[in-house]
Amino acid sequence: MDDSQRNALAEAVLGQIFVELEASGRHVHVTAEQAQHLFGHGLTPKRPLSQPGQYLANERLTVIGPKGEFHNVAVLGPERREAQVEISLTDGKHLGITPPVRLSGNAKGSPGGTLVGPSGRVTLQEGFIAAQRHIHLRPADAQRFGVRDGQTVQLQTFTQRPVIFHDVVVRVHPDFAPRAHLDYDEANACGFRSGDLGRILP
Repeated sequence: MDDSQRNALAEAVLGQIFVELEASGRHVHVTAEQAQHLFGHGLTPKRPLSQPGQYLANERLTVIGPKGEFHNVAVLGPERREAQVEISLTDGKHLGITPPVRLSGNAKGSPGGTLVGPSGRVTLQEGFIAAQRHIHLRPADAQRFGVRDGQTVQLQTFTQRPVIFHDVVVRVHPDFAPRAHLDYDEANACGFRSGDLGRILP
């Protein structure tokens, strides 16, 4: 067995036991109509993200809250049916809002704010959330780990400052790539570095 075969075998074994961790920074999702208003055109892809079909856009926004603002905030595509701004709880303090901890797409009744682009601005009455930590899995992955869609599990991180996260939501879809997503507050708390792994606890 040569080195490439050994590496492939090691990666296959790791994939049976662990899930790769990713840190998700503050970012914005907009509708097609809002993209036209903010940028004068639709979103344009800069590079793909780990989840198939998702991408980091070339476009950037300023996000404004009651007490502060962030410039050069990432925009993720493709466009969605409803706008959403995902920030950490620490970001919320800077903006002057308290975002609820929710899964993506569940922004009803959340605080709002203003988005400013090169061509215009959009005021959101709601849509600012702190993303609930979660794990993306394909059906075969979920079966292997013995979990189901919507289940809440514990996630042990093999990081510089190892922790066990509770209340991690499992999300299962055939199009997902297996990844565990933490926001920057959580990633910093456990000393996350790119390539770190986690384990779903029984």
